[in-house]
Amino acid sequence: MILDNKVIVVLPAYNAAKTLENTYNEIPFDIVDEIILVDDNSTDDTLKVAEKLKIKHIIKHNKNKGYGGNQKSCYNKALELDADIVVMLHPDYQYTPKLIHSMCYLIAHNLYDVVLGSRILGNGALLGGMPIYKYICNRILTLFQNIMIGQKLSEYHTGYRAFSSKVLKSIDYSKNSDNFVFDNQMLSQIVFYNYEIAEITCPTKYFEEASSINLKSSVIYGLGVVKTSCMFFLAKRMKMNFTIFQKRLDQN
Repeated sequence: MILDNKVIVVLPAYNAAKTLENTYNEIPFDIVDEIILVDDNSTDDTLKVAEKLKIKHIIKHNKNKGYGGNQKSCYNKALELDADIVVMLHPDYQYTPKLIHSMCYLIAHNLYDVVLGSRILGNGALLGGMPIYKYICNRILTLFQNIMIGQKLSEYHTGYRAFSSKVLKSIDYSKNSDNFVFDNQMLSQIVFYNYEIAEITCPTKYFEEASSINLKSSVIYGLGVVKTSCMFFLAKRMKMNFTIFQKRLDQN
């Protein structure tokens, strides 16, 4: 807990048996109150490892719901447990849990509503082994999004994020995709409702066990990002109506 803020870390897991324990062991339990792991119908021993680690809140999907579907379950459970700050951390050990302190304190002190762990600030991405084609695509998509959305973020594609609960309660993330573009839609909703976003430099590691989407999924994701940014522009500037950009839930 930080300044009376309950901190919950959510782990959207899929075939994370080889990396879950390393991730878990670096989580700073001096401030983290609860851990939620959602297993998206893994085919390995992710659940056995989670049980061995005595993770209290484990949710198993009986069928694979996709990366976005997994996160929906994560956030729903975190809000059910009355989280004040929610940190989304991939259990594939690509991002270090050691940044949780820094991310959460920025929210607990009411400086920002959302904090992103950026691989692009500094040289973390390439030094960590990000494939050059992914780095180039990341930069191109980010430039496009900054122009369309009117932001100056270093990247929109990090999977390491911390949110205040008021953000999760006000955006309708249930309307977002169940696939990888969920992250981008959610971040676009956050910008749409004028929440303040901070970024901190995050080292990253690319290795065989770390999750990574294939080329086909990357192309689909990229097209989804472009579509989401165009929808944002039309909703914000032209007042057009789109399902993911509706009135804030806390204003209904």
